[in-house]
Amino acid sequence: MAAKLAAIFFSMILVNNYVLVKFLGICPFLGVSKQLNSAVGMSVAVTVVMALATAVTWPLQQLLVRFDLTYLQTIAFILVIAVLVQLLELFLKKFIPPLYVALGVYLPLITTNCAVLGVTILNIDEGYSYIESLVCAVGAGLGFLLAMVIFAGVRSRVEAANPPKCMEGLPITLISAAITALSFTGFGGIVENIFGV
Repeated sequence: MAAKLAAIFFSMILVNNYVLVKFLGICPFLGVSKQLNSAVGMSVAVTVVMALATAVTWPLQQLLVRFDLTYLQTIAFILVIAVLVQLLELFLKKFIPPLYVALGVYLPLITTNCAVLGVTILNIDEGYSYIESLVCAVGAGLGFLLAMVIFAGVRSRVEAANPPKCMEGLPITLISAAITALSFTGFGGIVENIFGV
């Protein structure tokens, strides 16, 4: 059991990274990664929402199945995520105002961050137990954090460089994101070889 949990956890960070491999959550990845502080703050907020959303949506899915209401899954999950994001926003506004200001418009956008919804649905589709789902969500959140921190470092280097005029701004940012994503393909198979799962 521990080997399977470790495989799920590290797979979500390195092999199945939601941003760099599955390309979910690209909006905050490109929008908030200019400054390391805001990138880390956004990643922690997304990780918290992923874990809490999974903790609530997994039992909710069991109720939907029990009452034959699985067609409401996506709507119910989005409502849960929206409520959690609103609670997180109120918490940050009251207790961590600088982070609240730094995240700006991107904080409410966690509600529509497809990575958060993707984690909750993937847990159901993969047939994970409650504990496996929580491990998957935390691993996905830490994978999001890793991608954001790496890309914040890459962007700081790119902005210090002098690219050709036609590559300045968005084009060089997208190329940098593609190269960063390409680097994660090297992790394929590592988790399976280490944990034998």
